[in-house]
Amino acid sequence: MGEGLAATKMKIFYSDHFVLPLPPEHRFPMLKYAQLRQRVVESRLVSPENLIIPPPATDEELGRVHTADYIRRVQHGELTRAEIRQLGFPWSPELAERARRSVGATLAACRAALREGFAANLAGGTHHAFRDQPQGYCVFNDSAVAARAMQAEGRVQRVLIIDCDVHQGNGTAAIFAADPTVFTFSIHGAKNFPFRKESSDLDVALEDKADDATYLAALEQGLATALRYAQADLVIYLAGADPYMGDRLGRLALSKVGLAARDRLVFNYCQAARLPIAIAMAGGYAPNVADIVDIHFETLKIAVERTKDYEHDKNN
Repeated sequence: MGEGLAATKMKIFYSDHFVLPLPPEHRFPMLKYAQLRQRVVESRLVSPENLIIPPPATDEELGRVHTADYIRRVQHGELTRAEIRQLGFPWSPELAERARRSVGATLAACRAALREGFAANLAGGTHHAFRDQPQGYCVFNDSAVAARAMQAEGRVQRVLIIDCDVHQGNGTAAIFAADPTVFTFSIHGAKNFPFRKESSDLDVALEDKADDATYLAALEQGLATALRYAQADLVIYLAGADPYMGDRLGRLALSKVGLAARDRLVFNYCQAARLPIAIAMAGGYAPNVADIVDIHFETLKIAVERTKDYEHDKNN
């Protein structure tokens, strides 16, 4: 029946039931979120009480990153036509609510990771959102809001954002450009969206069709550098499914095995540094939604196993 991995304290947060209404022809695979949660439930990956609906991000939490005017305009449907085009979603009250809930899930995952070593948001990774404008399906920048919240709450001083989405985390890079307390590391396709890149603290840009071996070698070198310079207390990990060879928007050529190896590599480096890890799923646009779900589920499964090891080590 199930995979029998529920003997862990790892928390997983979700918001897929806050549905964003999209026209039938829209290319964003919104179904992936509900299908991923269904897979988590059916596999009994975590116990039911550890699969949690997060509270929405508050104005105060959002306001540490986003301007008050932008937050208000998102809430009340006052985005300009140009901003709506840039976002790629039509505005609706549901959009505003879902955006807050998705950020809330990453906030909750960070707090849980600081207690249990690992936690995850089944959505999130909205790294194209800037302080005062949306972009590329991203309304509010969940990683940035979560990093600022953990600092403001006195839980951490320094944060490392490891962005393994296939697209550069341009919004995150811009938000923290002048801030030495948050280290931004992005490994992405050189010729992919966004076509005007920002400067992360560390950018690793890969050529089209980069395969497992090329990607993993570059990632390992990047992780060693990022961890050395970040001196972080917490990692926020964007585990994008879109470097997959079958992704419509990816342009890289990683296999599912390669993506699982990517996750293990990130976890190995972070665990060696004794860093808690909050995971956000980030992008995934494979034509077959089941492929996206497979990739994200494997990330979660590996994290659950590592959480069990973390709990064992802590108790011995």
